[in-house]
Amino acid sequence: MNWPPIRSILKLFKMTQWENNRIRGFSLVELMITVAIIGVLAALALYGVRRYLAAAKTAGARQNVGAIARGAVAAYERESVKSEALAEGNMGQKKSHKVCNTAKNKVPVNVPQGKKYQPKTKAKKDFGTGNAKKGWMCLRFSISQPIYYRYSYGRGTSGQIAPNNPAAVTGQANAFEAGAEGDLNGDGATSLFAMTGQQNNKTKQMTIASQIYVENEHE
Repeated sequence: MNWPPIRSILKLFKMTQWENNRIRGFSLVELMITVAIIGVLAALALYGVRRYLAAAKTAGARQNVGAIARGAVAAYERESVKSEALAEGNMGQKKSHKVCNTAKNKVPVNVPQGKKYQPKTKAKKDFGTGNAKKGWMCLRFSISQPIYYRYSYGRGTSGQIAPNNPAAVTGQANAFEAGAEGDLNGDGATSLFAMTGQQNNKTKQMTIASQIYVENEHE
């Protein structure tokens, strides 16, 4: 006996069962694996972003240390001579080249710990201290934007921050060190950047280190 409705119902049941199997959802294990993969990718992306930001900040420190060193060289190359009234037929004193004397104040006073410092722009404050022969004014160096590092400049070994630098100054009068100290993550560990320069005693020319010395760059 032929029952078309029964055959139709059985056929529909089989199709529905096939559709259910075809569009079934993810299992718990599959969801856990997916979440774990997303977590790993997110962690890698976050690490990469942090490294990129840290690299950008250290690049600024390198640039500023290089600018301080160039300022020291430029100051040394400027000829200086004492003001004098010469008698007829006499020679004046010999022109001299001198390195700027130490900047007694580091800017800022303390190393910023995971924070920015806004330099003071008023006269005789921060980078506005010194005179034609010493300090930041002699170097003609200043920063008006917020900074993550403490910057320093010393003549000879005065104020030296990187004694482990293979190119550290020998202590002669016409030698200098430009430096930066930072603590980007505020954990108390300090990164150092330093560049030195010394007078060649034979040629009397100022020579600077081939590259910036770096210690504990990313802490």
